[in-house]
Amino acid sequence: MPHISSYQHNNFFWHIVDKPTKKQLDWLKDNFDYEEQDILECPPPTQRPKLVDRSRYIFMILLFPFYDKETGKVRPSEVDFFIDNEKIITVHNGELKPLLELQTEAEKNPAFGEKYLNNGSVLLYEILNRLLHECFPMLNHISQDIDNIEINTLNIFEKKLVIITEILRIKINIVNFRKAMQAHKSIISKLIKASEKFYPSNCLHNYFANLVNHTKDIWDFLENYKETINAVHETHESLMSHRQTEIMKTLTVISVIVFPLTLFAAIFGMNTMNSMPFINSQYDFWCVVIIMILAAAGMLLIFKKKKWL
Repeated sequence: MPHISSYQHNNFFWHIVDKPTKKQLDWLKDNFDYEEQDILECPPPTQRPKLVDRSRYIFMILLFPFYDKETGKVRPSEVDFFIDNEKIITVHNGELKPLLELQTEAEKNPAFGEKYLNNGSVLLYEILNRLLHECFPMLNHISQDIDNIEINTLNIFEKKLVIITEILRIKINIVNFRKAMQAHKSIISKLIKASEKFYPSNCLHNYFANLVNHTKDIWDFLENYKETINAVHETHESLMSHRQTEIMKTLTVISVIVFPLTLFAAIFGMNTMNSMPFINSQYDFWCVVIIMILAAAGMLLIFKKKKWL
């Protein structure tokens, strides 16, 4: 069975389906009495998070954030669970580090079965707990990105296109992170109730109440980061708008100064030699230049006095 790993302790099994193909889905269908609809939701594209309580098993879809180092972006990664009192089957695409590490531990640690496979609720808790804990380093990374962009936003020498691109990348990461985490609290709460037919209720409440708290903490961080990056974005837009206003004001002042001078020069360029003052005098050119300089200086002083410059 390619890409299917199985681990057993006493009468309990953990089956891992990695990067599900049609052959693997057929194996699930042939060996277990699962609804075909549930099996068909395992391969891509990514499904919405949900929990379906069947009479014989529980089918659960959860999304977890995955950080792509090549693009610097966060995207949701799906994990599917088939849960009953004899086994847990996890279906994933092979990119979530906590699942890969737990599988490696199952292969190399002889005590793994005794530790995690005596009770299905223990294994289920360990899987979810590791996946949720992996969120916190990503949250720290997003927080650092926000801190850096806050500093660069106020740096007038920083390239503005680079800043807005980075702001949008962070906003997309937060949106995708929220998309992955928004249903966790309700689904895990439903899981506690639905799993009571398979596992002791005291174990479920003791273990999974902690997971619900993790989801609350993660969501609180995301809400805070969302508000912060929105504020940074608004600050950046305000600075850009202010800079554009200053540029337009400077250009307007220049045009106001240049236009009268151009008009003045055009008048003296008319072919009406006999009626023009200063014309044909010894210093006619320099007189016109001095008049233009004084006019420009006068307008500059007026603009300065009115604090337009």
